[in-house]
Amino acid sequence: MGGASESETIDVDGRQVAVSNPAKVYFPEAGITKLDVVRYYLAVAEGALRGSGGRPNVLVRYPGGIDGEHFYQKRAPASRPAWVEVVAIRFPSGRSAEEVVPRDAAALAWMANLGCLELHPHPVRAEDLDLPDELRIDLDPVPGVEWPELQAVAAVVREALADLGLVGWPKTSGSRGIHVNVRIRPRWTFTEVRRAALAFAREVERRVPELATSKWWKEERHGVFLDYNQNAKDRTVAGAYSVRPRPDAKVSAPVTWDELAECRPEDFTLRTLPKRFAELGDPHAAIDEHPCSLDALLELSARQEAEGQGDAPWPPHYAKQAGEPLRVAPSRRKKKTAGESSAKGRAAVKKPSAAKKKAAKKTDAKGPGKQSRAAKKGKSKAAGDEAGAATNDSGSAKTTSAAKKMATGRRVPKKPLIEIGRSASEDDALAGLERWKARHPETAAHLEPADVLVDRMRGRSSRWTRIRVNLEHVPEELRPEQEALDPDDEPGFSR
Repeated sequence: MGGASESETIDVDGRQVAVSNPAKVYFPEAGITKLDVVRYYLAVAEGALRGSGGRPNVLVRYPGGIDGEHFYQKRAPASRPAWVEVVAIRFPSGRSAEEVVPRDAAALAWMANLGCLELHPHPVRAEDLDLPDELRIDLDPVPGVEWPELQAVAAVVREALADLGLVGWPKTSGSRGIHVNVRIRPRWTFTEVRRAALAFAREVERRVPELATSKWWKEERHGVFLDYNQNAKDRTVAGAYSVRPRPDAKVSAPVTWDELAECRPEDFTLRTLPKRFAELGDPHAAIDEHPCSLDALLELSARQEAEGQGDAPWPPHYAKQAGEPLRVAPSRRKKKTAGESSAKGRAAVKKPSAAKKKAAKKTDAKGPGKQSRAAKKGKSKAAGDEAGAATNDSGSAKTTSAAKKMATGRRVPKKPLIEIGRSASEDDALAGLERWKARHPETAAHLEPADVLVDRMRGRSSRWTRIRVNLEHVPEELRPEQEALDPDDEPGFSR
């Protein structure tokens, strides 16, 4: 193999794919090069196209390998072979872009040459961009949850799907989670599919509340989160056979349900999958033969709504939806009493009447220190209301959270949260958490897995990780103050 400045042309079913810098190392620890990635996708092309082919794909590019910067690219490069198909897709923001639609192995090789390690398909076919044909169940463990707990939740997912007449096709995520895809008939809108996913998440939570959660806010989660919002329009997840940016080049591997109960994520890597695929084929080969109906899930959703479980929060960059609850984390939400106090405060400063305006003019005419009786009466009433807002029913001087907010200009959180660090690299952010734990061992000993909040923030073209810690289970005398962030990397994009 020559130096990184060389190029190589590969013939893929009669199409010529140029691979620039084929010896460039993409995975330093595993010694995997760009050409290795290209050859991997050619080896598993049939399965990868079953999951991502014929669909618009977001390009997730790692041009410098997993240790370099990466970015999301929705617009297909203007300079591309004529045989690379694109389709115009419109986003919730109102913008639109032409995205790549891979149809064959050559397109996958071309994408790999761009540094696309992962395939990120939308759940729609290029021929019908408004009606999804896939329901996506994303099992996302909170920090500290181990693989066996995910397997236990996945077993419940399998049972619930069967009870609802649905056929699920599981795969490892290639990271820490599990994905289960359900082929559906393209009859329902994105909003309906998302609502069905929410109903399913709540059903699994009902069956195993100690293991699973449907709560959107990280500070409320425990165990395994079923991310229903992965079914919102414009959301994508790593497709089948995607190579993930992990040091050992783990892969999002389709498996059978029986295999899922026995396997480990590290069993499936770029090095091991081609041989497995050649010997066993694709475990999801029959997925398109089993399109399902969402009728039972939508009926379940209607029953849940009748019982008081309406919609749940949407992702932050989506427009406010009809029937959506407050899109505010519980720790930043005002208490009911605070809301009532705020209402009183607003009443106290309502617009003055015409009589009061006239009295105020007279006061101005009389000069400083001279006020009419009406003006004094109005001021006295406002002062009384303000005093009432800051005291309890017994007349004590106990200050409410609303009064504190009025005094400081800041919300009073329900839970004691501190931020540890932020970085474009999740591994670097988690390393900062370990350094924080080493500095505060007594505090760390009181933390529960759900107390560590790993916020994976996505921008228009990249992503970064923020680490926060909830100290509610830590005795007050052991709670450290907010420190300088470690690490404190500024995200290299706007969002």
